[in-house]
Amino acid sequence: MTILIYVVPFVFVLTMVVFFHELGHFLVGRWCGVKIDAFSIGFGPELWAFHDRYGTRWRVAAIPLGGYVKFHGDANGASVPDPERIEAMPEEERKVTFFGQPVWKRAAIVVAGPLANFVLAIVIFTLLYASFGRNILLPKVAAVQAGGAAEQAGFQKGDLVLTIDGEPIDSFGKMQEIVSASTGKPLSIVVRRGGEDVPLQATPQLREIETALGKTKIGMIGLQASSDPADQREERFGVGQSFVLAVNETWTIIGRTASYLGGLVVGREATDQLSGPIGIAQVSGQMAKAIDKVGVGPLFNLIAILSISIGLLNLAPVPLLDGGHLLFYLIEAARGRALAERTQEYAFRVGLAMVCTLMVFSTYNDLARLLRRVTGAGVD
Repeated sequence: MTILIYVVPFVFVLTMVVFFHELGHFLVGRWCGVKIDAFSIGFGPELWAFHDRYGTRWRVAAIPLGGYVKFHGDANGASVPDPERIEAMPEEERKVTFFGQPVWKRAAIVVAGPLANFVLAIVIFTLLYASFGRNILLPKVAAVQAGGAAEQAGFQKGDLVLTIDGEPIDSFGKMQEIVSASTGKPLSIVVRRGGEDVPLQATPQLREIETALGKTKIGMIGLQASSDPADQREERFGVGQSFVLAVNETWTIIGRTASYLGGLVVGREATDQLSGPIGIAQVSGQMAKAIDKVGVGPLFNLIAILSISIGLLNLAPVPLLDGGHLLFYLIEAARGRALAERTQEYAFRVGLAMVCTLMVFSTYNDLARLLRRVTGAGVD
């Protein structure tokens, strides 16, 4: 039963994200006239498959940790070319291979995967906003944490936050979004106090908090939201408004994720914040168990966030990932010819090593969090 609670939601969440990512590659590839040999969800032994009228083999495999689209002429699902096979093809057959396309078509096919992830997130957020609306909690201060940045800045109980760096603040959640992404950056904040507008300045401090995926670090200034029902309201939106909110939400998450990934590269962020398959399975199971209480909204919200993260990660300029392919095509367009096969082969090996290292780090973090929770439960 425990396996069903965690594994089934995990497979559902990951399959949704992977399917739409690969569907992006597939649709644009077919639009560009490329023959597609296989569309696979998962790796390893084949569980179920069929051929469509174009000759593409649609397959579901036993290991649900990804997927791939195999274009004609590819050596494998990572779009690594098979030079000998391509060279032996007749000219007409070579024209329908992935590597027989002009560089702009190959780039379009590659970028379509991550873009499909972003589109999926926008669609999900639009449906959630249109179906459930949004609960708005006014940015009113119920308490100020002792010793925090807010206390040092002069915040008081009852303050209503109006703007941060000139940007209007209409909810406590909006304030949290800005503050959490502004660690170490002085923020100019205007609050309403006793009928007057009071300017304050606070610098968010990096704090560790507990989330569904374990502990994470975000910027905080030390303010507690109001729990008074009078400070809460529910907003409903039409499809148009929901779409605009969904685009804004997607862009915000892209910015946060890109900032974190960039911080990893320069050493500003810690790798212990990364989560892998175990972490995804854990939070998916928790969302699924709560469906009878809170509905399917949080589960689909997780799918949207994960879709954005995977889409953005795939755009990283790492060989083997979509961003690595785009980098190669940019170099090819600039120099008028592709990189040597041996150079690309070595680059793919380096990319594979980097991806495997990332998987090891994220899985180690997941196991460490599980161990902390188990030992913590024993102490309590």
